[in-house]
Amino acid sequence: MRTKQLTSSFGISALAGLAMGAMAAMSAPAMAQDTIKVGILHSLSGTMAISETTLKDVMLMLIDEQNKKGGLLGKKLEPVVVDPASNWPLFAEKARELISKDKVSAVFGCWTSVSRKSVLPVFEELNNILFYPVQYEGEESSRNVFYTGAAPNQQAIPAVDYLMQKEKVQRWVLAGTDYVYPRTTNKILEAYLKSKGVKPEDIMINYTPFGHSDWQSIVADIKKFGSGGKKTAVVSTINGDANVPFYKELGNQGVKAEDIPVVAFSVGEEELAGIDTKPLLGHLAAWNYFQSVETPSNSDFIKAWKAYTKNDKRVTNDPMEAHYIGFNMWVKAVEAAGTTEPDKVIDAMIGVAVPNLTGGYSAMLPNHHITKPVLIGEVQENGQFDVVSKTSGLVPGDEWSDYLPDSKDLIADWRKPMSCGNFNVKTGKCGGKGS
Repeated sequence: MRTKQLTSSFGISALAGLAMGAMAAMSAPAMAQDTIKVGILHSLSGTMAISETTLKDVMLMLIDEQNKKGGLLGKKLEPVVVDPASNWPLFAEKARELISKDKVSAVFGCWTSVSRKSVLPVFEELNNILFYPVQYEGEESSRNVFYTGAAPNQQAIPAVDYLMQKEKVQRWVLAGTDYVYPRTTNKILEAYLKSKGVKPEDIMINYTPFGHSDWQSIVADIKKFGSGGKKTAVVSTINGDANVPFYKELGNQGVKAEDIPVVAFSVGEEELAGIDTKPLLGHLAAWNYFQSVETPSNSDFIKAWKAYTKNDKRVTNDPMEAHYIGFNMWVKAVEAAGTTEPDKVIDAMIGVAVPNLTGGYSAMLPNHHITKPVLIGEVQENGQFDVVSKTSGLVPGDEWSDYLPDSKDLIADWRKPMSCGNFNVKTGKCGGKGS
């Protein structure tokens, strides 16, 4: 595979001096109270609240910790929290409000790709910075976005490889919520599977709307598809609260992990918290972090999280780690730039490396993606994951898929002078897919 790798003269003078002194006296407290505002753009209601609320909480914790260290550039950080309510157009409205009205220096937010694509034009128009913490479908690289979640080569492709090699899977159900992330990811996976010799009749693709609750017929179809004598697995890009009835119906119909394993890309510790995990035992998830990872940095993070929330039952998860990485990268870049001015921070971000929670350092690449380990975890009864597979090193995020014809020749490099998100290595031109 190719490596893809900013009245009297005295009286007037006296009065002027007094006025200037008064202004200085008035401005000193104002300057002392000056803050750096940080936007938090996560759904706190609606179908995605099950996943996004905890990301708002971890951002508040990270900001609080930074303020205890003295803030940033001599100023306190001030979080500005908004609720786009799982309403994709509202994400754009709230993003514009954060940037134009609240004057935030950067925004940490979004979960679904449709919400990210909704706000993308706003960040590019107003030249602000978005840190996006969730796995996504790739096929994008914006100068104004830093993608701290996994690209497909850091989650989806390794998950399929694991199932092929360890579980000897031959038939594939690609089940997703009906929006851009599952559809594009499954397009990549379908092409990848076919490149590995999987026949079209051994691939079943199914989409359901957000919040879908009636899984009876779909699970029955999955059982039937898996009854043909070939080892079958489900690759799930189902998002949000629809996961709860999906796994429950698998249990109702007796679909066990040893028969038809499910590997999920959007089910983590937060989604498992407080639900019956019996139907999920043995099923899998592919992430770049699990709470069960045993490292000193992760132990400290979990301890700080439980102390901050004052709740020993609160769990950590992968997108939280992505915010942890992204926030610390932003702090480091702002300190290097000596300003929160977006253009200078964007330039300073490339090459920044900070500790992750699984061991080692994650670095920001010229394509605005980061290096991450890939982990496969098996659901345990306590809602945690037993790590059954981990890459030996960190995997660089690949923004353009090698398995899609229009993307395989593209790279992104936001360093000057190239500063391009879709450079075609065959034509030597920037600006679009294909030749």
